[in-house]
Amino acid sequence: MDTGTFRGLITLILIIAFIGIALWAYSKRRKPDFDEAANLPFADDDELPTSDKHAPRKRDSEVHSRDDRGDKNI
Repeated sequence: MDTGTFRGLITLILIIAFIGIALWAYSKRRKPDFDEAANLPFADDDELPTSDKHAPRKRDSEVHSRDDRGDKNI
């Protein structure tokens, strides 16, 4: 197998993968999931799904505190 054949096979595999991903993304079964994801920026924090509903959520000020950044010399 020479280099040109190998490059052609890789190109063919990538084209097939691209077409598969495009078909998956634009299928009618995925539309409700993508519509829900598109509206997430407009949802309130109380409506967001969490993996553990009993765990307290951190506020933005707690997540981005100085100790979390590793700046110990300041």
